[in-house]
Amino acid sequence: MNEFRLAVAQFAATTDIAQNRHIAVSLVAAAGAQADLVVLPENAMYSDPARSSTGGHSEPLTGEFVTALSEAAARANTHVVAGFTETSDSTRPFNTLVHLNNAGELAGTYRKIHLYDAFGYRESDTVQAAPAESPLTFEINGVTVGAATCYDLRFPEMARWLIDHAADVLLYPAAWAVGPMKELHWETLLRARAIENTAYVAASGQTGPHCTGQSQIIDPLGVTLASAGEAQESFAIAVVRAARVEQVRATNPCLDNRQFAVAPQH
Repeated sequence: MNEFRLAVAQFAATTDIAQNRHIAVSLVAAAGAQADLVVLPENAMYSDPARSSTGGHSEPLTGEFVTALSEAAARANTHVVAGFTETSDSTRPFNTLVHLNNAGELAGTYRKIHLYDAFGYRESDTVQAAPAESPLTFEINGVTVGAATCYDLRFPEMARWLIDHAADVLLYPAAWAVGPMKELHWETLLRARAIENTAYVAASGQTGPHCTGQSQIIDPLGVTLASAGEAQESFAIAVVRAARVEQVRATNPCLDNRQFAVAPQH
């Protein structure tokens, strides 16, 4: 088969964990009825972009949020990738992605490596960075998917690391903050990661008023196949095909022609 239907879903998470969980489960049900993989944003369980709350909010992998998404994935018979705040051994939690397979099993995790210490924000004050040990990759219908989180998008070597682990599709769950030039950066970097890696890019972003939304799926030549725009609690779907990746890489063999390798720092 070597293809599958991919959905990028978006909404604006808040400090109301129960409501966030309800919306996330609803989006998995709606998008999962049409797609083999549903991607939800970064910080989908809890988000305080206004920094108005001083309380710490995190859950383990066995907590209510991941459990609810696991059950939703199994009901919809779809894979799910979502971001949430994971309890760690430190006083600071991890910013974590989970991959739940279509049986509802926890099949993989990725803890954010590059923390958003930029544009006047310091994620490292409240979040624990993870070491670059192993990437999150998995396969659906013969197509390999790799995942990273938000600010990771600004580091091309992160994408190349996933490509070196055979990724055909790069996922970027995000909470891309609004601000001058930020939406332009979002779209430019997503397109660049697709073009330079000759891979699909699928980005799921939290929406306004604090984040840009603009969840989208881009093909290996940089063509936008689907976009959710600025719509709240919405999703966009496209088919990703291994044959398209192979076709583009035959035409533009930049991965074969490169002269530099990527080695994660420990």
